[in-house]
Amino acid sequence: MPLPPPPPPTHLATWPDRAALLHDRGQALELLRRRNLGLGRLVLLWLTGLLAVFGWAMVAMPLMLIRDKDPMFFVLGPLCVILGLAALVPAVLIMVRGARTDRRVRELTTAWLALDEERASAHALRAPWRSLAWLLLSFVPCAGGLWAAFGGAHAAHHAYEAALALGSGMGLWVTGLLGVAKAVGHYQWAIRALGPPGNSRASLPVH
Repeated sequence: MPLPPPPPPTHLATWPDRAALLHDRGQALELLRRRNLGLGRLVLLWLTGLLAVFGWAMVAMPLMLIRDKDPMFFVLGPLCVILGLAALVPAVLIMVRGARTDRRVRELTTAWLALDEERASAHALRAPWRSLAWLLLSFVPCAGGLWAAFGGAHAAHHAYEAALALGSGMGLWVTGLLGVAKAVGHYQWAIRALGPPGNSRASLPVH
């Protein structure tokens, strides 16, 4: 889903009247709201975390081959590392791009809000239930990752098992932590830009 363009500068604005401005402003804000805390973004985050876990499992695979004294180590070992990096690197890049997109969404939302003090469109941006859902659902991979990392490493009998547990657990933990940070960051942004919940008199930033 592409992001809406930023609003034109005040001296270049060409809306014929306030109704036209509010129409375009409302459409842009609704698109940004869905782009920010949509279910698709959460699913993408989780899939990216699973991709990182798979990549780490492949990178750690040579340790298992060493443990089993597999004669195919010199063939399968480098192949597993290459496949693992081919999954890990895109996963990291997707997460970095997601963080940049979130920052851009907030910048665009603030710019479109500043065009007018109309609050009906702005009220939906709080999305308290979506933010809460992100927060609660993100605790699942956080808790599971910590349990897998420390519990699995403690119960491991070989370096491969310990490395797999630590890496996979930390991958899940980071995935959940990113979701928690997104939910908390959205709440803090809403307080700054829109005022406390229930405060209908808080003024929007207008240039």
